[in-house]
Amino acid sequence: MSPAEFEATLKADNFGEIVPVERPAGYAMGEHTHTFDACALITSGEFTLQVNGVSTTYAAGDIFRLSAGTPHHESAGPAGATYLAGRREMGAS
Repeated sequence: MSPAEFEATLKADNFGEIVPVERPAGYAMGEHTHTFDACALITSGEFTLQVNGVSTTYAAGDIFRLSAGTPHHESAGPAGATYLAGRREMGAS
């Protein structure tokens, strides 16, 4: 999916502004939650999410979705990660 297709899909699904995010090599954040649904398209590098003890690594071209309130860990690969991210606030549908 191209970045333009990704953005159009998220906007049609009531996600807000789509923003580019850069995470440096070695980035890691311990367990936390968000108050919004998240969806991202990896554009370079690798990004890993750990949910319920299961780690999934996403590479360029992969898309991940994370529901609001889901406890998770996140980290970037050895070359860092860049992605386009959208948020859908609670109550938006």
